[in-house]
This record gives sequence, structure tokens and C-alpha cells, in this order.
Amino acid sequence: MAQLWGGRFTKETDKAVYEFNASIGFDRRLFRQDIEGSLVHAAMLAKQGILTEEENEAIANGLRGILADVESGALEISETYEDIHSFVEAVLTERIGEAGKKLHTGRSRNDQVALDMRLYTRERVTETAALLDELLSVILDTMEENLETYMPGFTHLQKAQPTTLAHHYGAYFEMFRRDRLRMEDIYERMNYCPLGAGALAGTTYPLDREYVARELGFVGPVMNSMDSVSDRDYLIEFLAALSVVMMHLSRFSEEMILWNSNEYGFVEIDDAYSTGSSIMPQKKNPDIAELVRGKTGRVYGALMSLLTTMKGLPLAYNKDMQEDKEVAFDAMDTAADCLTLFTGMLRTLKFRKERMAESAMKGFTNATDAADYLVRKGVPFRDAHGIIGRLVLYCIDRDTSIDRLTLEELRGISDRFDEDIYEAVSLKTCVENRLTTGGPGPEAMKQAISGYRSWMEGKKKGEGKGTGRKGAGERRRDER
Repeated sequence: MAQLWGGRFTKETDKAVYEFNASIGFDRRLFRQDIEGSLVHAAMLAKQGILTEEENEAIANGLRGILADVESGALEISETYEDIHSFVEAVLTERIGEAGKKLHTGRSRNDQVALDMRLYTRERVTETAALLDELLSVILDTMEENLETYMPGFTHLQKAQPTTLAHHYGAYFEMFRRDRLRMEDIYERMNYCPLGAGALAGTTYPLDREYVARELGFVGPVMNSMDSVSDRDYLIEFLAALSVVMMHLSRFSEEMILWNSNEYGFVEIDDAYSTGSSIMPQKKNPDIAELVRGKTGRVYGALMSLLTTMKGLPLAYNKDMQEDKEVAFDAMDTAADCLTLFTGMLRTLKFRKERMAESAMKGFTNATDAADYLVRKGVPFRDAHGIIGRLVLYCIDRDTSIDRLTLEELRGISDRFDEDIYEAVSLKTCVENRLTTGGPGPEAMKQAISGYRSWMEGKKKGEGKGTGRKGAGERRRDER
């Protein structure tokens, strides 16, 4: 059992207690962040005259060697160590000698782990922003290609009014755009450095916290040392934002599952994103969409777990806070996988446009337009509403639709109907007449799409700042 403490103790820690206390099994994925923070910490100590330049050089070379060896597989992170911090420090000391023991000067594991977790979470926020950009791009491309792909719009899961695929997808663009903006907000709030807070009350060494913050890409240091080591707000906020992302993915997945069903038949999911049945040879199941819908609960669970962990903790650091990592790592991995796979599924989706248009003509989605037609003929809207209601009932009794009735049948209910009623209730007219901002009319949609394109181009030009930081999404799969 390799640990960084023990001088005050007179006997070995019980093995079961040690294993229960250890975090190396899951915080091992923080090794890059731990080494990155240590490199800057050592450089700052040398700048302040606490370490010699020779000691700093030895430490830096040793840390870079450990990083290279872990990444290449030449050095395995051993679970005989309590955590990733003790592993790095022990290997460093073994390789370079006494200078390695000086690395921890002016630092506690409390502010060290706070830094590692903040650096790691910051990278995952950036990665999530990049994944959302990919999803938004696929949605927007689909919108541009389907301005006149007519389909029914629903309320209460019943056909309500005609719309277009572009308009329907536009609702999800708005949702995921808000998610993308939340990543920027989180990044901005969390981008402050906790290193230098020590255990809770700072240190007597003349540390330059501003230097460390600047070198690590932070705006500045966290201004209260107790808050530095006990804050997990940024992580809770990220998990909350991921929960909203997953909620949006789950809603979209539910619609893909419905649209893929035999009853709807609006889409065909690509074979690469479907599976079959072990007993029913005809089946082609939307498993990716179903799993995304199901995994949403895991991310919700991580958020509730961390909120519950933090709710009763007095200042400052408590060991309970070690429980932040496993659930957070799982939620981050889950959300990233879901975004990646769902985006791939959308990119390869095939739309059955004729089926969608046919469905839009059924269910009286043009009933509101028929009422508006009567209003334009001078009928008060409330009266027009009643007339169309009777007209719909007439159609239901005869298993037909408004556009299939003869003019004689229409005039049997209201003498205000004329030949132009058929054009007025066509899908094309119903959609094109909805010209208000945010509506499905082609001009309104073109304006919306143009605005979305400009917004996304602005994001690309903003690379290097905030969630567009270089290196976004460079996390390796072998961290899992």
C-alpha cells in the first residue's frame, strides 16, 4: 500500500479500509491533468525561488517522461497506490530522487484534486460543445434540404396542423442550440484555478497563484481558498446541462422510434444503426434511439447523486467529495457516446417523403386553414370554427377528407365555400401561408436557416476562445 501519509500513524491501515478509501481505480484517468498541473506548479515554485532551476528541470523532465510512458503503455498505472497523485509523485521520486519529494511543496491533495477535476471537466465541456456543433450541423443540413417536405404536426400525439420536416427539425435545432450556449456559460463560470488553496487556508510559501492560473489557461485564481477545495458547483452545473442535453436527445429518440414504426413509416434507420431479432427475421429495431432514451436516466442519476452528496457537507473538504468522480465520469462518457451515435444515426436517416405528405393529408390537419378560409369570406371565426367542426364530423362519417368532398357537399354545410377552397386547404398553401417568424412557411424558414448558419459560422470563427479552445475533443477512448 503506497500512500503519501503515515508519519502520525503507528500501524498499517486495514487492507479493506485502504481499498475502500482508495480512488486510483477511477481517478487514474486524471493522470494527464495531474501532470499538467504539477509541471506548472513546479515552474512557479522555481520562479518564486522555492525550488532551484535544476530541481525544476529534473521534475519537469521526470513528469514528461512519466506522461510519455503512460501514454505509450510502457508504464502501467498501478492500483497499489492510493490515488493518481501518489502514483505520479512516487514514480517521479523513484526516477529523479530527492527533487521529486519537493514537488508537493505549497500544495495539498485537496487543491491538487480540485485542479485535476476542474481541468478534466473543462476539457469535457469543450468536447461536448464540439459534439453539439456536429449534431447542429446535421440538423441544419436536413432543414435546408427539406423546406417542402410536408408532414403532420402533432399536439397530444394527434395530428394537428401541416408543417414541414425543416420546421420540425428546427425545433430541435433551437433545443440543442440552447444546450450549446449552456456549455459556454459553464466554461466561463468554471474557468478559475483552485491550485494554491492548500488544504483550505492557503500556505505560508510565497506562491504566485495568478501565474499558475494564467499558465493553465484560467481567467485567474479562485478568490477564496476554502471555496477552492470544496466547490463542485461547476460539476453539478455541467451534469445538469448534460441532463438537459440527454432529455432533448431522448425526446428526439422517441420521435425517431415512432417515425420508424410500421404505423408511421416516416423514416428508415440505416442498417448500421439498427439491429435485428434473434427469433423474428423481419425485424429491424431502432436500438440506438432506444438506448439513448434509456441512458438518459443514468445521466439524471449522476446529477441527483452528486447533489445528494454535496447537500450536507460543511466547509471545507470532506472525503464524501471523492464520490463526485465515478458518477460524473460515467455521465460524461454516456452523454458523449449518445451524442456521437445519435448524430451518426441522423446523418444516415432516409425519409419517406410521400408517406409523410400522405399522412399530413389525413387527420384533418388542414381544418384550421379551412376555418381561416371562411373568415376571409366574412364569417366570424367562432362561427367558422363551428362550421368546420360539423364538416369534419361529416367527413368522419363518410371516411373521407375535406379536400375530397365535392363543392356541392361543402356548400351543403356552408354556402361560403367556392372552388378556391381546394387550393386553400392544400398542403402547399397551408404551409406557405404561415409566414410569421418562427413558422413553417418557406420564407420564414429560409430566414431562420440563414440566421442559424450565421450563428454557426460565428462559432467556428471563435475557435481558440471559451468552448472553442484548441484541442477540443482530444480525450482518448482508453480513459474509459
